[in-house]
Amino acid sequence: MTAIWSLLLPVLAGTVGGLLALRTGIPAAPLAGALLAAGLVSLTGNLEPASWPTGTRTALEIGIGTVIGTGITAAALNDLRQLWRPALLITLTLVITGLVVALICSRLLGLDPVVALLGAAPGGISGMSLVGAEFGVGASVAALHAIRLITVLIVLPLLVRLVLPQTGPPG
Repeated sequence: MTAIWSLLLPVLAGTVGGLLALRTGIPAAPLAGALLAAGLVSLTGNLEPASWPTGTRTALEIGIGTVIGTGITAAALNDLRQLWRPALLITLTLVITGLVVALICSRLLGLDPVVALLGAAPGGISGMSLVGAEFGVGASVAALHAIRLITVLIVLPLLVRLVLPQTGPPG
């Protein structure tokens, strides 16, 4: 199969997967849907690995950074006056827990230490996958984070409803 098809088919699959996932109402569903659909197409083995045009990855990283950055508002910074202690505690706890889980996965389960560290890191799927790509393990890190993300997005809303029955989606 030609190089153009090895790029266009995953893009098309990712677009369709992301749009279909959007209908689920799960937060970050388009990202997870696109990742799963493009990954499934790549897994068929019928395509050569996609060769992205020079600068594409940089443009996507800039786009992701811009989307995340626009969420940082004056109100969010104002909230940090009260949230900095819990934010620090949560961050330290997640990083330490991630290190422990990564060490266990690496030693006991034979997982590559870089994949284990980045896969257990508390970052999001897009950021950690991009960091993983820098180390040549982006697909493995993305797979670990996709499983985590999908599980958390399905399980946590159910737990919130069970623990706090009066809490529901706004509307």
